[in-house]
Amino acid sequence: MNSTSDLVDSYEEALVKNIVTVFLGLIINSINTVLVVTFFSNPIFSRDSRYILYIHLVMNDMIMIFLSVMLHVMSHTLHFVNFPFCCTLLTLAATTFMISPLNLAGMAIERFIAICKPLHHPQICIPQRTYIFICFLWCIGAIPSLADIIILFLTQTASSFKPPAFCYTPIVFPTQLHQDRTTYSQVIYMSLVWFILIYTYCRVLFTAKKATSQGAANKGRNTILLHGVQLLLCMLSYLSPVLNYILYIFFPIHRSKISFFNYLLTNIIPRLLSPLIYGVRDQRFAKELKKHFACKHLFLRTVPL
Repeated sequence: MNSTSDLVDSYEEALVKNIVTVFLGLIINSINTVLVVTFFSNPIFSRDSRYILYIHLVMNDMIMIFLSVMLHVMSHTLHFVNFPFCCTLLTLAATTFMISPLNLAGMAIERFIAICKPLHHPQICIPQRTYIFICFLWCIGAIPSLADIIILFLTQTASSFKPPAFCYTPIVFPTQLHQDRTTYSQVIYMSLVWFILIYTYCRVLFTAKKATSQGAANKGRNTILLHGVQLLLCMLSYLSPVLNYILYIFFPIHRSKISFFNYLLTNIIPRLLSPLIYGVRDQRFAKELKKHFACKHLFLRTVPL
């Protein structure tokens, strides 16, 4: 979750990296805060499962950005971090990372029910059940991280639980079992999410062809297709090791800069694009966003200084 940059950066280089990371994190979370404020400004959003799942995605990404930036800064500024504290941060960061694609799958299922089972949608997709589903997502998303901790206790001696040199996943969870767990869980979770997206898209596409009024069905199909794009953005982080390996071959003396650039490209930037694209695309949400903040701006202009 945090940058894989070399831990021997010069003071100036470490300072620049931390400033850039914190600056981008603040910008992204500020924009996402605007989306959250817009959601709570109109009660109609809190009664719609579609928007509840969307704002949960936004808030989950905000937590992930905060933890990722915090871990990145800690990797350059703190040594010998308290072991339980470090484990807690890494566990929360990994959990939020896993929840994003699972949340997208839930949003696709909600659109599938709305288009293909419209008579059942009001009974199935109610706020109470949506909140239960979100709790279920957190339980499922936390399983891989809890497995890491269990493996750690089973394979390491008591003397191994000392403050790590850096709060970094490969250092805290160093065994081959941890690496295998990471690979298997990512393959299983992503395969499941892709299966759900492809299945719901095909079903909605089939419904759109049969429907006499294709407007809603086509819109639902495009929404699920957008979830696929969002999932691809989430999966950019899986390409980071591959990109690092390829670029290291051609630019071996710039390993630290390459790692940092890939960290921003694959972990930070997608957390802005994914929720922002969806929020701006939705006409009702975009309208409320413009109305709410246009009124705020007008009020500030009319208040005398």
